[in-house]
Amino acid sequence: MRAALVGIALLLPLGADAQDLQQVYRDAKNYDAQFASARYALQAALEKVPQGRALILPSLTLSGSTNNQRIDSHSRAPGVPDFVRNARSYGYSLALSQPIYRPQNNATYDQADFLVKQAEAVFAQAAQDLILRVAQAYFDVLAAQDTLALVRAQKAAISEQLAQAKRNFEVGTATITDTHEAQARFDLAVAQEISAQNDLEARHRALQQIAGREYADLRPLRPDVKLSPPNPNNMATWVDLAEKQSYPVLIQETVRAVAGLEVKKQAAGHLPTLDFVATYGYTNQTASQIAASASAFNSTAFGLQFGVPLYQGGAITSREREAAANLQKVAEDVENARRGSALATRQSYLAVINGIAQVSALEQALVSSQSALDSNRLGYEVGVRINIDVLNAQQQLFSTRRDLAVARYNTITNHLRLKAAAGSLREEDLDEVSRALAP
Repeated sequence: MRAALVGIALLLPLGADAQDLQQVYRDAKNYDAQFASARYALQAALEKVPQGRALILPSLTLSGSTNNQRIDSHSRAPGVPDFVRNARSYGYSLALSQPIYRPQNNATYDQADFLVKQAEAVFAQAAQDLILRVAQAYFDVLAAQDTLALVRAQKAAISEQLAQAKRNFEVGTATITDTHEAQARFDLAVAQEISAQNDLEARHRALQQIAGREYADLRPLRPDVKLSPPNPNNMATWVDLAEKQSYPVLIQETVRAVAGLEVKKQAAGHLPTLDFVATYGYTNQTASQIAASASAFNSTAFGLQFGVPLYQGGAITSREREAAANLQKVAEDVENARRGSALATRQSYLAVINGIAQVSALEQALVSSQSALDSNRLGYEVGVRINIDVLNAQQQLFSTRRDLAVARYNTITNHLRLKAAAGSLREEDLDEVSRALAP
């Protein structure tokens, strides 16, 4: 009873501290450097709008100056005396400029809206990528834990089989070959256990890199979990969604819009410009070269400033050709992104469908493997089976268990990848995955 209570006490903290996928994702949102970088990139891109708006709004500049001047005059004209004069002056000016007709500025302002949309799409894609990376790292840890647990269980079973083979050899009911075969399998299991421990440690470190924490215990999948097919269960529907709303496509669409406005902007380089300008100035001076008395004066000017680009060495025409070529390039990039999204969607959809079928087949294979092991053990006890048959049956059973666990994890992550390829992966999708975890 004391041993049982101690065992329960040791297990309780692990169960209480077990983290689910949602908690790991929340930790990753606050820690992951890639996601933080995308968030700050979005903040920087939002400033493109006020910067573009500033090009069509008036600008006001205030400038001031002060000067000290020494005037040493030596006259050669009769009757004009020489003089030395120290003159000080100061003043300020206020200049106003309001663009009236500058189509290039208007195009730049329009580009700012699409640049913000592009940054928003990049950030949304980074959020999807974070969900996928967290889910992949989470299930990688679970898979490594399952592998280690199965290897240890297999080692324990082989140890029992080895002990039984030694006892049978001692009483003369088995040959030394059974003992050697069991010993070889046991040594191999020890090596596999070391490899599984190293792999589990590496998976933990990979998850820690994303979430910033080391998790002692993670909630596993429920043993009776049932994986559902995609909704809608139609590949063509998913492909159509991906071609229209996947983030790689949306990003390239905004790039194409910016490139189209760039063509318009460069074409406007041939057009005249018109600005309203106004200046006001004030100057005060104690003396000047021609007067010894102090003076002060104000000046005001306003009007229209008109400019026509006549010739700039062919630069304007060259930039037009460059913008047109970039627009054609971006159009091909859009098509490439659309095809890539469609391919990724088809691959993920098939992976989910095939994964569900594989899980179902492995569940049946697990039942069959357990029956085969029980039959071989019974046959070994009555003498119709040899030790290697039992060992092979054990190996098949544990391999099937491992393959079943990995198939379930892969199917879940592929389902998330399918939604990401279609641009519909959200944080709420993790709720559905969390419901499949053990309480």
